[in-house]
Amino acid sequence: MFITVSGQKGGVAKTCTSIHLASIWAAKGLSVCVVDADRNRSALAYAIRGQLPFSVVPVEAAAKATRSADVVITDGQASSDEEELRHLAVGSDLVLLPTSPKARAVELTVELARLLQIVDVPHAVLLVKVDTRQQRAADEARGALQSFGLTVMASEIPLLAAFDKAESQGVAVFDAADDRGRSDPRRMAGWSAYLSVAQEIECLISKPLSVVNRSISPLPMSA
Repeated sequence: MFITVSGQKGGVAKTCTSIHLASIWAAKGLSVCVVDADRNRSALAYAIRGQLPFSVVPVEAAAKATRSADVVITDGQASSDEEELRHLAVGSDLVLLPTSPKARAVELTVELARLLQIVDVPHAVLLVKVDTRQQRAADEARGALQSFGLTVMASEIPLLAAFDKAESQGVAVFDAADDRGRSDPRRMAGWSAYLSVAQEIECLISKPLSVVNRSISPLPMSA
């Protein structure tokens, strides 16, 4: 299974999503490799802080490192360049597009999805950094994305400080702890959310590509 996690800008939880999906599938006993294709090498920096149960390699080492992997997840470069996106995404079973519920993030995601449609790669959107106290904003973002024909994951990733703790410790959110070594009380909410996403991905890539890929209407001009 080949998954690419991509976006047009940084700060959309690409690396967090890559690391946690890898953690989910590794916990199921699969051989997983994360390929860091981001110029900032965020996934490699995440991994070096702790001990993740899977390998994280730079894109230059991907050919050898991924040979025996059951699951390959590419943490992609934030880019809107069609040719760069083509090289990164072609061959993927699914390109996952994390996006926050903010209006500009939604617009950028629609633009990126249009490029993926051009290169004929299956793709789906994942709403991340969802503040449960402002669920209406997430619901409106979901509706806007779906109005352009995009496949949007039913699962959402909540906005949790536990994810920041996990990143600083180099672990999955399941193992996030406070300064006293106590388990973060919200860690299971984050872990369960990514577990649901992994299950959805497995269902999505088992469908014909024509079901996953949907036509996207032109993006309206911003005011």
